[in-house]
Amino acid sequence: MIPWNLLALDKALRVSWASDTCSPDDQADWEPGNPAWGHCDITALIVNDVFGGDLVVGEVRLDQTQHGFHWWNRLPSGVELDLTREQFQHGQSVTAARVIERPPGPLPRRWEEYLLLRERVIEHLGSLPEPA
Repeated sequence: MIPWNLLALDKALRVSWASDTCSPDDQADWEPGNPAWGHCDITALIVNDVFGGDLVVGEVRLDQTQHGFHWWNRLPSGVELDLTREQFQHGQSVTAARVIERPPGPLPRRWEEYLLLRERVIEHLGSLPEPA
């Protein structure tokens, strides 16, 4: 078994994010200067693949209007870990956080991007555990 650590996973994710793995809803606003933009859901799933724990989702709000959802992780230790939080550079807030169950099987609309991001992360780390 390969001993993964958070720093190595974080680095591999950051060099793997790109416009082709960004959420289709956010792709028009993706730019290399903000590579985390549109990657929270599949990033949280990959972190969950490695470390387990819970998936947390909240509403993204700007000027009291909802602008989608944001995903992050709660590790088995109880520590909340959000590797894509820096994507919010325009005063957005995340509210109404709740734990959700990991979707069974492929994500209906993000499966291809998830697999592509996993493949890139594996290129940097050597392997990843299979999804839970």
